Amino acid sequence: MTELLVMFLISGMILVVLSIPMILGKVAPNAIYGFRVPDTMNNPKIWYAVNAYSGKWLLITGLIFMAICILAFKIPGISVDTYSLICMGGFFVPMTIGFIKSWKYMKYLKVEKQK
Repeated sequence: MTELLVMFLISGMILVVLSIPMILGKVAPNAIYGFRVPDTMNNPKIWYAVNAYSGKWLLITGLIFMAICILAFKIPGISVDTYSLICMGGFFVPMTIGFIKSWKYMKYLKVEKQK
């Protein structure tokens, strides 16, 4: 199960590393990386604002995911299946919240732009 912990920690670190350029506004609109939906792709101002916001959520997700994986690893007698499910919850819950909040933020910016 140690291999699984290492794999999950590396995955969390990748999320953290990917979040930093988004937060700093270093990711230009592109077809591969970022919060890529029509509303962001068609407006650079919205792109950079929403990507900075969603990058913060990606950072939070990576940190929460790694913390939960470490804490769950310390549960005595935990099965691999239970450990994996706990860790995946530690990924999917903050990632889903971040996506929904980023989507709402994008819609808010779009409405503000039209005023």
